[in-house]
Amino acid sequence: MKITDIKCYVLEEPHPLPHFRWRAGLPGSGDGTPLDQLVRTAVLRMDTDAGITGWWHEGRRGDMVADLVRRRLKSLIGSNPLLTEQLWQRVWEIDRVEEIHMGLLGIVDLMAWDIKSKRAGMPVYQMLGGIDPKIPAYASTVTWETMDEYERYIKLCRDEGFTAFKLHAWGDWRADAELSANLRRWVGPDADLMFDGSAGWDLVTAIEFGRVLQDQGFLWYEEPMREFDLVSYAKLCEKLHIPILAAETSDGCHWNAATWIEMRALDMMRTSTHYKGGLTGGVKVAHLAESFGMRAEVHGGGYGNGHLCAAIPNNSYYEQLVMDEAQILGLKSQEHLPIVDGAVTIPDTPGLGYEPDAAWLEANAVAIV
Repeated sequence: MKITDIKCYVLEEPHPLPHFRWRAGLPGSGDGTPLDQLVRTAVLRMDTDAGITGWWHEGRRGDMVADLVRRRLKSLIGSNPLLTEQLWQRVWEIDRVEEIHMGLLGIVDLMAWDIKSKRAGMPVYQMLGGIDPKIPAYASTVTWETMDEYERYIKLCRDEGFTAFKLHAWGDWRADAELSANLRRWVGPDADLMFDGSAGWDLVTAIEFGRVLQDQGFLWYEEPMREFDLVSYAKLCEKLHIPILAAETSDGCHWNAATWIEMRALDMMRTSTHYKGGLTGGVKVAHLAESFGMRAEVHGGGYGNGHLCAAIPNNSYYEQLVMDEAQILGLKSQEHLPIVDGAVTIPDTPGLGYEPDAAWLEANAVAIV
């Protein structure tokens, strides 16, 4: 089988709803496009001489994707998409000079796995190994404005069947400490709790706040500092007994992950399809962590990350973002990857679940590469 074309459709779409924010200092939802302008997204298409097409949707950075396809990815035409490792290595070589945006490093790999799964007639997670298609999900909050909103939405998630909860909070460690104690009170002693610092603190504050989480029995403490100073992360791991989850936004896939382990700078590894180079890169990181007896918790949701969760033995949960009442109540009936009784079940159908109308794309794209 050979790739006959790689094409990008740039679309203009409304801002995704609902709008939400993260901690103080971070940009909120969306990609920064002004609200009076449409967001430019990208749909990627990989055609083959076998008549099988691989698809992927990039919900932002549409112009960046189109430029990457135009200048670099056309060079992959003629390659065999079933040789996913070979393709991954070729993209990694392109990254050497291109410094591909971390969120785009895996787009070729994901399209290739879409094709590979369809050709085999098997779900992706089974082809990657397969551990269990039913995965418990945790409710991962956005940052709400008040304590009352946190209480209301957390309890709503609890009533919808969630038994694990992760806070994205305000970035004021004293207020966040009060919120963390309240979370334990709202959901009881048996729930798994996590806290995501979104890289907002220095080492001193990270240690002080980590002791608060320890006292409340949190399962993990995620990315409290920027992920450059591994010495500070190693000191944090030494000072606390709560597991430190890190390497979410660090570049370099499994090579960089190995350095984190070598430096003893984390206790639990982050992996994903969108920051670690697709499914191939995500699995590399997961198996590296496994070889050191370490969990590799999958960051983010969607079909790619869902199949990764269902494929590896050392992930605990599927991450489901929760935003407002309507969205939370609609999770059990949503078209893609519904959350029922606190769990998601990855479908056994081949492919990665995205099959757009090609004729509609041809007619409605604002640019086609």
